[in-house]
Amino acid sequence: MYESILVPTDGSEGAIQAAERALDMAERHDATLHVLYVVDVRMSPIDSKMDHEEVLRLLEEVSGKPTTPVVELAEDRDISVTEAIRIGVPHEIIRGYVDENGIDLVVMGTHGRTGLEHALLGGTTDKVVRTSSVPVLTVPLSEA
Repeated sequence: MYESILVPTDGSEGAIQAAERALDMAERHDATLHVLYVVDVRMSPIDSKMDHEEVLRLLEEVSGKPTTPVVELAEDRDISVTEAIRIGVPHEIIRGYVDENGIDLVVMGTHGRTGLEHALLGGTTDKVVRTSSVPVLTVPLSEA
């Protein structure tokens, strides 16, 4: 049913819980899992004109790539995984990634990494749900 599943991540607990659900689905459907992190040009000193390699170096210096934990979980479960880091406005990049990579399903958390959850990832999730050309599964942050 699903061949390519996208899980956007920001490294938050909510994104990890969404990734766990995406990993289960990828395993069940023998699908490729795409893990995407978008450097939000609206919330960062990084802009879309910067060299991509320089952005990756900066991410590594500051906190590491937010995609790494999900990629490692996929590899541990022998799930085919593709990692991507893009620069731009998250919901726009996510929609473009879906179209460019033949994604069948997007799995996203409803809560991001900060106290401004709705304004950040929640707002991004809402925009993706409303504008996506493919189904979007939203995963709420559990209390566990």
